[in-house]
Amino acid sequence: MWAELFETHAHATQVLHHNIPQAGLEPPARTDASYARWATLDSTVKQWIYSTICFDLLATFMEKGSTAMATWNRIASIFEDNQNSHVVALDQDFISTRMDDFPSVSVYCQRLKHISDQLRNVGAPVSDHRLVLQLVSGLTEPFRAVATLIRQSEPLPPFLKVRSMLILKESGLAKMSGSASRTALHTSTSHPRNSDDST
Repeated sequence: MWAELFETHAHATQVLHHNIPQAGLEPPARTDASYARWATLDSTVKQWIYSTICFDLLATFMEKGSTAMATWNRIASIFEDNQNSHVVALDQDFISTRMDDFPSVSVYCQRLKHISDQLRNVGAPVSDHRLVLQLVSGLTEPFRAVATLIRQSEPLPPFLKVRSMLILKESGLAKMSGSASRTALHTSTSHPRNSDDST
């Protein structure tokens, strides 16, 4: 997530080539007249990296005299080490995620989407189809009817539409629960129990 945000910012400010090699935008020689400006921009990009990464990582990859690209590559290597182990752990987390562990549909969907994004980042992308099926399979009992409707749809609706359907269902369930509570309260206050009534 940090890398995506950083690359977007670097691209918007036209300095992405200081992180990712691009043809025709290689660093100039130290003797070149444009080197001083390039070095200033490179230090700026490196400063952005230093100021937006957590301190523990900063102490791990920081190296005096390093370029922004070398710094970027060292960070990437930290996250790409043991990639297969990361895939196994994330995939296990993905398939074991269930809605009853979360306070709402929105948080449940957010968690599954976050794990799928992490899997994509380590080279094991999750298709929207699989994401929807996993989302539906982890739903709780009150969502059984809408889960069946989603499974039987051809083609399977996309993740964002399924999320909207589930949030709408959750809202309906909350209204029904509130209405039932008010009805029960009204009944109990309208017909108070007589203390002389026999049990």
